[in-house]
Amino acid sequence: MSRFLAVFLFALSPLLSAEKPNIIVIMADDLGYGDVGCYGAKAVKTPNIDQLAAKGLRFTSGYCSASTCTPTRFSLLTGTFAFRQKGTGVAPPNGPALIKPGTETMASILKKAGYATAVIGKWHLGLGDPKPDWNGELKPGPLEIGFDHCLLLPTTNDRVPQVYVDDHRVRNLDPKDPLWVGDKAPDENHPTGITHRDTLRMNWTHGHNQTIHNGIGRIGFYTGGTAARFRDEDLGDAWINETNRWIEAHAKEPFFLYFASHDIHVPRMPHERFQGKTTLGYRGDAIVEFDWSVGEIVKTLERLKLAENTLIVLCSDNGPVLDDGYVDGAVEKLGTHTPAGPFSGGKYSIYEGGTRTPFIVTWPSRIQPGVSDEVVCTVDLAASFAALTETPLAENACLDSQNILPALLGEKGAKGRDSLLQQDNNGTNLGLRMGEWKLVRMKTKGKSQAVVTMKTRDESQAPLNRLYHLSNDPAERKDVSLEQPERLKAMIAKMDEIVEAPTRN
Repeated sequence: MSRFLAVFLFALSPLLSAEKPNIIVIMADDLGYGDVGCYGAKAVKTPNIDQLAAKGLRFTSGYCSASTCTPTRFSLLTGTFAFRQKGTGVAPPNGPALIKPGTETMASILKKAGYATAVIGKWHLGLGDPKPDWNGELKPGPLEIGFDHCLLLPTTNDRVPQVYVDDHRVRNLDPKDPLWVGDKAPDENHPTGITHRDTLRMNWTHGHNQTIHNGIGRIGFYTGGTAARFRDEDLGDAWINETNRWIEAHAKEPFFLYFASHDIHVPRMPHERFQGKTTLGYRGDAIVEFDWSVGEIVKTLERLKLAENTLIVLCSDNGPVLDDGYVDGAVEKLGTHTPAGPFSGGKYSIYEGGTRTPFIVTWPSRIQPGVSDEVVCTVDLAASFAALTETPLAENACLDSQNILPALLGEKGAKGRDSLLQQDNNGTNLGLRMGEWKLVRMKTKGKSQAVVTMKTRDESQAPLNRLYHLSNDPAERKDVSLEQPERLKAMIAKMDEIVEAPTRN
């Protein structure tokens, strides 16, 4: 090699590496649009998230694809709306792997592009086939769909069991004390949140009253696995410790990390050093813990001199909820805080507060700081990362994922989505945003929690399809379907078209 060529390649190398950044997706759990300082929160401080936003793009129309965790996580990884596959509602403790081996995922796309891949944190997409083998190999799972490594909370922490899954096995499991997980009590003397309610350190309001662990009732039953069980207060530290270890081990190669925090999902039990840090009770304290986690990840990148060439996406799996089964002060201590910001709805709802969440993208060597009003969604990250790394997508892969990379990078004149479908847990109720307009199709009527200040809203007399003008009515209070019959008709047709066929462009 000539000296000139060597010098030329050396000078070019930063440009080449800048087109293949490290990628980290940080997904919060139940974090609302109004829960973060840079989105208007006053009652809770989030300096690390705010700093991330100040250095990158803060999206005002950033969405997850569903208003509960399992379907959003399914869509994030597969690039396909969860309602297209049965069984993608909130996964039960003994649920099988929802993403089957051979499915193209964000992880497999980036692995083909030469990335080391890992998921650390909450999974809640099932393990095993037809159910998890808690005392053996937990497969299929993340390692069968493109991840090289995982350290998981297998379901979600209000469901059993409270153990870590390290690659294919439960970490620290003693074979002499096997782990049993079931949907019925193992015997009539098994302590539950009903029979031993007076022993609970966090009381329940509904549902979370079966097996007790760490003084907190859970959904489901389990016994054994004593040495493998974790303390709720230690979850945040465990995720960061593993993240630091993994990033350090892969600092010299491109890597993709899906960091799935459990904060601020119930049971909200942040580490003792965060308890009492806000006036909002444990829910606010858990937001502070999540913000700390974001800061620790950034510190690690800076220490290893990786920050400049790392693309970070911060998002949430759905909107906020206050009483989600436990008495933790979230309702009583809310004060003037508005978790969903100016929007109606929250977790479980297809109003804007259910799926419009904080959405921040940084890449210091590429993205100019600013604010974007373009519509972007977590379902599109798979196709966008494929475009970034020039990795072709199979024809039957990532069916609803659109390449919105230019919008994510803040390129001049770049457009996000022109339409976006949103679903509730099982896809029964749907929303469709097109520009300034929002169609809401509510097949299951009743009361939808959260109208701006998290109060209830009576849906029992409302029509099946309603139309809202978001620019004038972000809280979706006034149905204008009777005033806009042609627009309503066109949007109903568009929603039906998307439901019937994928929309990847």
